[in-house]
Formats: sequence, structure tokens, C-alpha cells
Amino acid sequence: MTSAADRASAVELIDEARANGARLKKACAELRIAQNTYRRWKAGTEDQRPYAERPTPSHKLSAEERRHVLDLCHRPEYASLPPAQIVLRLADDHQVYVASERTFYRILHEHNEQHHRGPKAAPQPPRPKPTLCADRPNRCWSWDVTYLPTAIRGQFFYLYLIIDLYSR
Repeated sequence: MTSAADRASAVELIDEARANGARLKKACAELRIAQNTYRRWKAGTEDQRPYAERPTPSHKLSAEERRHVLDLCHRPEYASLPPAQIVLRLADDHQVYVASERTFYRILHEHNEQHHRGPKAAPQPPRPKPTLCADRPNRCWSWDVTYLPTAIRGQFFYLYLIIDLYSR
């Protein structure tokens, strides 16, 4: 949403451009807004979206149901499992559907419990690749194979290159 001050500034800039001979379409395109948006902003009506009533969805879980989801995730048999497996095991073993997988993730995230869940260690950041550093001659060798084209189509020369890397 664009603030009222930014809207007024945009309308002022477009009005100035139009007074100097610019077309409305070009002036609006310069600010990346539609012509209808400019007209609505010029009318001066305030954006009512922040004040709109947003009713609670009828299918939203109650506080008790959310607590039940957390209790299920804290059980020893489910403590190390991700929500995807918890939902499946509840359905398979107990024929119970408490909430969707996404709802499990959302509730765990709200309670700051959505971290690595499982028997394995958390993933580690990749280690930097080792760099070659030769401190004296014949210490670090490298090789490469390069294909060199010839005048004959489909025929190549193979260049084997062995390099002795050393620091100076």
C-alpha cells in the first residue's frame, strides 16, 4: 500500500508533468502506476483497506485445538519427526486427522519450535574448497586435457598439459 504522502507527491509530479505538456499515459508509466490509479488518487479518497473488517475464518483452529497439536508434537514418539510424518502416522495408526501438515508447521513456527526435527544432525554450511599453495618447486602439480580442433571435421588433437605450480 502506498502512503497518503507518497500518493499526494505522485499526483503532484504527474500534474506538473501534464502542465509541461506530457501525456497522462507517459507520466503514469514513468511512476509505474496505472492511469486509473492516478485518477483514484487525484480524487483524494483515502485507502479503506487498513480499516476493513476482516472476520475470523470459520474453520480456524481454536486455542484448545492448537494446544492439542502442540501436545501431539511433544509426545516422545513424534518428538523427532517432521509434521509431514506426524500427520501421516496419526492417520495411519490411529485414523485421526487433527490438522493439515501446513497447520502443524505454522503452529510450531508460532511457538518457535520449528527447528530441525529428526535423529540426524542439523545440516552444516559447506566448507570452503581447499586452495593449492606451493611453498617450493615440485610441491604442487596439476594437469589438464584440452581438445584442439583440426581442419578435418570430427577429428581433434588431445593436448595433455602438466603444470608445476609454485609460488614466487
